[in-house]
Amino acid sequence: LLGAGSCYQQAKQVLHAAVPDRLHARERETGVIQQFLREHICGRRPGSLYISGAPGTGKTACLSRVLLDCQDELAGSKTIVLNCMSLSSPAGVFPAVAQELGLPAAAGREGLRRLEKKLTAQGPMVLLVLDELDQLESKGQDVLYTLFEWPRLPSSRLVLVGLANALDLTDRSLGRLGAHPAGTPRLLHFPPYTREQLTAILQQRLGQVDGEPVLDAAALQFCARKVSAVSGDARKALDVCRRAVEVVELEVRSQTLLKPLPGSE
Repeated sequence: LLGAGSCYQQAKQVLHAAVPDRLHARERETGVIQQFLREHICGRRPGSLYISGAPGTGKTACLSRVLLDCQDELAGSKTIVLNCMSLSSPAGVFPAVAQELGLPAAAGREGLRRLEKKLTAQGPMVLLVLDELDQLESKGQDVLYTLFEWPRLPSSRLVLVGLANALDLTDRSLGRLGAHPAGTPRLLHFPPYTREQLTAILQQRLGQVDGEPVLDAAALQFCARKVSAVSGDARKALDVCRRAVEVVELEVRSQTLLKPLPGSE
């Protein structure tokens, strides 16, 4: 039984939404992000990239993978990664960035002025990654507008990468940027995963578990079909399979516990 128990543990582990070594069906997106960072960070050209896509389509995982793979190339620059969900208000992004850049706390206009001065002074390139960018939507959209303006300031050394669920965030919030074609963010959209892609992701994850397949191929197909029809969210597919493994594990365990002892009636 020990072998069986550990195979369920292994299966649950590989079905967690961790960042894998290679993201299936996201080769194009990975290439675009890598190329963008090389062009702008290594080439010392300020700029911005806006990554959109529904939850579970691999945006954060893909970017995290690229940041890990390009560690050496980015070593000479300063990387700041912020999840905007953790901010108490949209304007809270400014003191958060200031702190990462080692600036003393300053609120309002003074704080902004210091930040802009810092980002246009001599120094290494700064890569600012803002995940859950949708959280920074505000009345008048001044926060988002200010952030996407920074790479366009004279002598700016900022490269901004924003990730959001909304496809049209830039249209709604950053219409004013459209007046300067050179300054509009580069757009990269992550489409929902298809049934085939979800099946391949689940097979690839569970293929790392030793021994007999823990979940039947037909069950994986069924899960992929259901999830792709609703959302194409890979995290949902992984969760469903993880729950299925837990159910099987509990059944096996209860059967083992209920077996009569040898020699008993």
